[in-house]
Amino acid sequence: MRAVLQRVTAASVSVDGAVLGQTGPGLLILLCAMQGDDPASGRALADKILKLRIFRDDQGKTNRSLLDIAGEALVVSQFTLAADTSRGNRPGFSAAAPPELGKALFELVAEHLAAAGVPVQRGRFGAEMQVNLTNDGPMTIWLDI
Repeated sequence: MRAVLQRVTAASVSVDGAVLGQTGPGLLILLCAMQGDDPASGRALADKILKLRIFRDDQGKTNRSLLDIAGEALVVSQFTLAADTSRGNRPGFSAAAPPELGKALFELVAEHLAAAGVPVQRGRFGAEMQVNLTNDGPMTIWLDI
């Protein structure tokens, strides 16, 4: 599993001008299932996201987790995180999981976060989406599990 986490004060995702999901302070999570991923990798990624200490404490140090701040999450599928740019100028995406598995793992991660008590909103798997965010920091973290 691969994810890009962006610490945000607000974020939203729309399709055809209609807002599908939005969040206040917390994380925008761009998510990609990779070839060979399985439910265990999805749970491991969600657990890492829940525990990652990337939010400021009272002294301004990045010492608090999403759970610690009672933050929200907006989870958006993004298979382009699997881009291979090692040859030529056109990225290849064959490292991404097949769509059926990608969708199942996308849902699994979102559900695992929600089960831990995080308010979760989602984009639409496979759709052309528009994402708006106010990056807090900025703080952007790349995770590979």
